Amino acid sequence: MAAAEDCLYLGFDFSTQQLKVLAIDGTLTLVHQNNVQFDSELPEFGTHGGVHIHTDRLTVTSPVLMWVKALDLLLDKMKRAGFDFSRVKALSGSGQQHGSVYWKTGAKQTLEQLDPGKCLCQLLQGSFAVADSPVWMDSSTTAQCRNLESTLGGAQTLADITGSRAYERFTGNQIAKIHQSRPDQYQNTERISLVSSFAASLFLGDYAAIDHSDGSGMNLLDVRTRCWSQTCLEKTAPHLEKRLGTPQGSTSVLGPVSSYFVSRYGFSVDCRVVAFTGDNPASIAGMRLQEGDIAVSLGTSDTVFLWIKEPRPALEGHIFCNPIDRQSYMALLCFKNGSLTRERIRDECNEGSWEFFSSTLRDTPIGNHGNIGFYFDVMEITPGAVGVHRFDKDNNKVPGFSPQVEVKALLEGQFLSKRLHAEKLGYKILPGTRVLATGGASSNRDILQVLSDVFGAPVYTMDVANSACLGSAFRALHGLLVDSGVSFADAVKDAMEPQLAVTPNPGALEGMHEPHNHRLRRCLTCANTEGAYLLRRRCTSPFLPT
Repeated sequence: MAAAEDCLYLGFDFSTQQLKVLAIDGTLTLVHQNNVQFDSELPEFGTHGGVHIHTDRLTVTSPVLMWVKALDLLLDKMKRAGFDFSRVKALSGSGQQHGSVYWKTGAKQTLEQLDPGKCLCQLLQGSFAVADSPVWMDSSTTAQCRNLESTLGGAQTLADITGSRAYERFTGNQIAKIHQSRPDQYQNTERISLVSSFAASLFLGDYAAIDHSDGSGMNLLDVRTRCWSQTCLEKTAPHLEKRLGTPQGSTSVLGPVSSYFVSRYGFSVDCRVVAFTGDNPASIAGMRLQEGDIAVSLGTSDTVFLWIKEPRPALEGHIFCNPIDRQSYMALLCFKNGSLTRERIRDECNEGSWEFFSSTLRDTPIGNHGNIGFYFDVMEITPGAVGVHRFDKDNNKVPGFSPQVEVKALLEGQFLSKRLHAEKLGYKILPGTRVLATGGASSNRDILQVLSDVFGAPVYTMDVANSACLGSAFRALHGLLVDSGVSFADAVKDAMEPQLAVTPNPGALEGMHEPHNHRLRRCLTCANTEGAYLLRRRCTSPFLPT
């Protein structure tokens, strides 16, 4: 048996702007990484930020052959660098969520008979019914979204089935648009893949199944049965189930790597292809979330990842099948007003100094004397609201705060919003709950202290650069062990642990019991003409004392 350090596991990430790869050995040590930048290294496709933004400013696509040629270039880079493909025992990957690829009739036969003497881009140039794939940035399918929701009985009904209300970027609505606007191309489509399953198909030499986790970002999959919803399929396009194939578990081994890669690059015939998934699910694997954990990425936009056992789909946020635990779910919440809003308040209240900003946070008591603010500089995603809304301890809307009050009001408002929406989706704070913080703002201990106080849980930090790539490599390794009953957590137990940053202040922990949480979930109020959801917590909590 080969020593652990002799075995390699590859993780690919077909993201919006680049294709990345990362290799780990059996000890989980990083041994290689590489990438291809679409705009600069493949200029012939004329993309900006990896995409084409059409004249209507709503339609956004990417050339399928650009992704294919990027894989050619990436593997050639690895070969020139002396990478030993024969040591790779398994590979997996991720793709930007919601993008779709339309294989032309006859493409399956082409995949099965690839000539190792030629590059993939040359071999597959005639294999796609739709040359430019719709991607997650596309927002041109509003009519299809409204039709799907109305025919199913409303947005909440659709969310109860598929985990999300209808979103323009979601794949089912993109398929509906292509069927309606380009029926000939739809008719000539033999198979529809997500970006993730498209990439897996290249390595497999056959059509790869859509995995449950990425498949639950389509408005087509019943997240509880993990099968296609027949009602959603019928309302989207004809004969769609045949074109999608049967979805499979995210930990599934799809088969051996194609003989094309064995001959052209020296992969072992024993190398296995583990199901690819979406970039967000793969990031959960890269961050090694466990039951009860919550991950908060504090960047330009703030993103919250949740591990959930009993999902409660809502009109905001998304429920996906968990990519590393077949019995669990993951939830995703996006908040557009993140670091840029924090920077604006820093500039206005603290002379542009993070040091002054932090000092203000330390000097202001938990709960901010009952003052709270909700700062939506641009139209927010969760909730759909805009404007700045400040309230004093008596629930009176006020035009402004002192600089010291403003800073604390911003942070407590941002993090309280995250907790409230997480709990609406079914998240529960458990005795062992950890908050895993990433992103630029996670380097500020005083910001993390507010996060810890609001969630009543310790906050850990971790370096998760290329988390989707790393998660894909972890999933490749786990895919070979899962049928033996090895959990994902056990498979990657030797990976570097996150570092404890802060724990909740004692006063913040008081009142964090279940009855309190029940009241917390009820306190969503629509309070002004812009339709902003103003989150108020009126109870014995130190955050907002009565």
